Amino acid sequence: MHPFMKQISVIYRCAMMYRENELGETGLAGNHTPCLLALYRNPGISQEELARQVHNNKSTITRQLAALEAGGYVRREPSPDDRRATLVYPTEKALALQGRIHSILRGWNDYLTADLTEDERETLSRLIERVTERAERYVNGGDSTCGSSENT
Repeated sequence: MHPFMKQISVIYRCAMMYRENELGETGLAGNHTPCLLALYRNPGISQEELARQVHNNKSTITRQLAALEAGGYVRREPSPDDRRATLVYPTEKALALQGRIHSILRGWNDYLTADLTEDERETLSRLIERVTERAERYVNGGDSTCGSSENT
């Protein structure tokens, strides 16, 4: 099997650099966009649920939210239903960037797939979706059969 995980990792790191270049003057880092996208879909989500949705650990999310809060992009409030939980909301400043962030993400996807036919794009999308679902199944505890390989 080809070491496709290394290739996916390179694509991910390049995507982060692209996002940072495109969002440079905003002070946002490339890795802030998954948090913002999740908050656009679910304003008032708990930090714990946000961590699950963006597939990051709680301490990483806490650091990212601190940076986003310092930049004026999110606000955190204690949950009225659970004093231990913190709810996160995008601010007007973050909402003002929503269209631009979506455009940047579409631009990167279009750039990456520019040399592919429509059929190749659809096939790539379906295959990556299947691999993603399997990875999420493992992380969410639904599949504990994971062997080791030198090509990962």
